[in-house]
Amino acid sequence: MNCLETAEYLLPKALPDNACFAIVAPAGPARLDTDKARQWFEERGQQCRIYPGVLQADGYLAGGDEQRLRDLHDAFSAPDIDAILCMRGGYGSMRLLDRIDFELIRRHPKPLVGYSDITALHSALNRHAGMLAFHGAMLNADLLGGKLEPTVSSLFGQLRGRLGAGDAIGHPVEFPLTSVVPGAASGRLVGGNLSLLGATLGTLAQVDTQDSILFIEDVNEPLYRVDRLLTQLRLAGKLEGVRGVLVGDFAGITVAALTPLLLDIFGPLGVPVLAGWRSGHCDPNVCLPLGAKVRLDAEEQSLVLLQDLFRG
Repeated sequence: MNCLETAEYLLPKALPDNACFAIVAPAGPARLDTDKARQWFEERGQQCRIYPGVLQADGYLAGGDEQRLRDLHDAFSAPDIDAILCMRGGYGSMRLLDRIDFELIRRHPKPLVGYSDITALHSALNRHAGMLAFHGAMLNADLLGGKLEPTVSSLFGQLRGRLGAGDAIGHPVEFPLTSVVPGAASGRLVGGNLSLLGATLGTLAQVDTQDSILFIEDVNEPLYRVDRLLTQLRLAGKLEGVRGVLVGDFAGITVAALTPLLLDIFGPLGVPVLAGWRSGHCDPNVCLPLGAKVRLDAEEQSLVLLQDLFRG
């Protein structure tokens, strides 16, 4: 199913008061102070349930494939879970893709929050469950790692339904944006970690860029490898349907250093390109609703929602 061709995505419910977050680890392992995690949520009037795979490690994976998949399915199907928060990235989400029960997930639409390796799950949920997914803070690296404002306010502001059609997604003014190519365009916001967008080409999590605003970010990739990844997307035909480009954080590469490559890759498309957006492996890490209809204005340096994110 190509869900970008459908009229609307399935919308989850906004977080209620005293919401319960499922903590899952679809990718790599991390040590977790469970008391600290529970206290963090309690201080914000929330609860969390830590699923078994979070506390396991199988080499570079957080528990075996079956455990991580079971945790994901159980978190979606549990009636008292309101949102699903990933522990960390790393690697491992791709190993689950061909065994995910997308029909189960469609019956229980909930926000799945994460980034980095979680891009594989986000793209799969967009395409095969017809669901929005949230590119935002994870428990280990962000919330317990000391990232506070506006990382936390951006995450909870969106999940509580405080933003809807016509609202701009806020960006911290102390981090200036760069209009690489001027103009404005509308489309579904898709994308995520650039390395994962390349790695999932030809798989069921392959990103659908038709009539899209493409968001990209990455970490620890030198400029030539960013070039290779963008060229891979171009040669795969994934840039042909792009209407606009939102460039997130590329840790270690400044916007000035990245701009010539962005002009080389995206300039011929004649689409607006806005760079320097603080989402990804950075602090702050602004939440983005992948799959949502948005309007990108590179001259006004804004990203505006064209739809509500949650059902009434």
